[in-house]
Amino acid sequence: MALDFSGQNLRRGNFKGRKDLAGANFRYADIRGANFTNANLKGANFSHAKAGLQRRWAIFLVLISWLLSGLSGFLWAVNGYLVSRIFDTSNLENQISGWTALMVLIAFLFVTIRQGVAAGLGAFAGTFAFAFAFTFAFAFIFAEARTFAGIFAFAKAFAGAFAFTFAFAFAGAFAFAGAFAFAFAGAFAFAFAGAFAFAFAGAFAFAFAKVVAGAKAVVVAGTIVVAFAGTLLSIYISWQAMKGDEKYSLVRNLAVTFAATGGTSFRDADLTNADFTQARLKSTDFRNAILINTCWHQAKMLDRVRPGSTYLQNSQVRQLLVTGRGQDKNFDRQDLPGINLKKANLADASFISTDLSEANLQDADLSRAKLKQTQLDGTDLTGANLTGAYIEDWGITNTTKLHGVRCEYVFMRLPTKEDPDPLRKPDNKKEVFADGDFADLIQPIFDTLDFYHNQGVAPRAIAIAFKNLAEKHPEAELEIVAMEKRGNDKFLLRTKTAALSDKSQLSAEYFHYYNRVKVLSQSQQLFLVERSDRIRNLEIMVNTALGQPKSYTQ
Repeated sequence: MALDFSGQNLRRGNFKGRKDLAGANFRYADIRGANFTNANLKGANFSHAKAGLQRRWAIFLVLISWLLSGLSGFLWAVNGYLVSRIFDTSNLENQISGWTALMVLIAFLFVTIRQGVAAGLGAFAGTFAFAFAFTFAFAFIFAEARTFAGIFAFAKAFAGAFAFTFAFAFAGAFAFAGAFAFAFAGAFAFAFAGAFAFAFAGAFAFAFAKVVAGAKAVVVAGTIVVAFAGTLLSIYISWQAMKGDEKYSLVRNLAVTFAATGGTSFRDADLTNADFTQARLKSTDFRNAILINTCWHQAKMLDRVRPGSTYLQNSQVRQLLVTGRGQDKNFDRQDLPGINLKKANLADASFISTDLSEANLQDADLSRAKLKQTQLDGTDLTGANLTGAYIEDWGITNTTKLHGVRCEYVFMRLPTKEDPDPLRKPDNKKEVFADGDFADLIQPIFDTLDFYHNQGVAPRAIAIAFKNLAEKHPEAELEIVAMEKRGNDKFLLRTKTAALSDKSQLSAEYFHYYNRVKVLSQSQQLFLVERSDRIRNLEIMVNTALGQPKSYTQ
């Protein structure tokens, strides 16, 4: 019998490695700080559970964030002081170090804002080379620097400014990212207000120290201005990072890692078929967890978990899992094996070359979805709507579940401007699949014209109709490539055609002939057969195919 922990206080509970938790009930349980590492939680119910950090640990992290923020403000003030040395006309070495600091700082911050932290680091390296050349150029321009000692002094000034500038600029951005990370681990508004206050306290502490030391007013002013601007920049970078901006993913990943420290851990756990409906999940660790058919409907703060390499690392996928709304979204080339998209609205979505193996797509709306080269091994499409889907080279297998699929028609190629309805099936644009026909018909098929018969198959009528169609349209180059019995009373006649043939017209004409012949008397049909050996031979082939269960005749 499955264990029942519903509504219980399980804070800091140790369930590490337990194998008896399959199907366990954790509804409304408080699992903050609990350890489920490597546990078997198949089918466990965590709906409405509260995961993440315990309050006292969250407060501790908030206090750490305030200290980091104070350090951030102090370091930005140091940056400001280095830049303000530009105005020290009495000391050339100070001026050079000030200009060096300014160049490196501007380059790093400009590129970081536009392209992200990683690009900012690249700009930093490039500016290093430029500033190095700049320093030595100054050394040779001025007479007092033409000695080796003078060059060495300028190089030392440059190197010091460079190192301080890089360390402090990056530390400022990271410190506020930490402040934001810890803020969502506790009371957000309170934590942010404290971090903001500590940052400016650190900056003004350094500025005040310079005033006491007798620094010039312009130096103090420069220190305060740069510190203020740097702190605002750190706030901006951190805010964008926590919103999910990919440019600042490095900062966000570091922040989430720190925020999940001490939180609920599902690392390496088996969460197959587990249910997290409306669970609160911030600061929770899901690294290396097995997440096959796991339900995340309306889960809270799923964007604040530590996802590792699971499909939860993608912000768009997280949003889809929580809301079930993915219409007109692009999920191309994503690795989403085992994802649970039951009843999701995926109309007009694109899954080109996406791995959806073992995914749950029951009752999902995939109308007009692009499923080109989509991997669907073991995928459950029971009751899904595939009307108008583009299924070019899709990867269905004998383990793909197609029971009850709703589909009126599909397309075998992606649309183009010249051909918005490429290789439609059924070929006749005025026809649609009857209930259950699509699941019976669809197999890995070719660029063909298919004549699918689903009611009272008449072999003689098939032979006569096909012979008449081939003789009327010799330009279509009709050639039978396969006959296949489907079920007890369904039959597929598959033919190759010329590339430019109008398949819709050919299909319509064929079934016009077929239905007319079916209503003729046996004597009238026999009269038509006796006039053509071709009709007799084709009738024999159809009867042979129908006489063998699930036969497939090349």
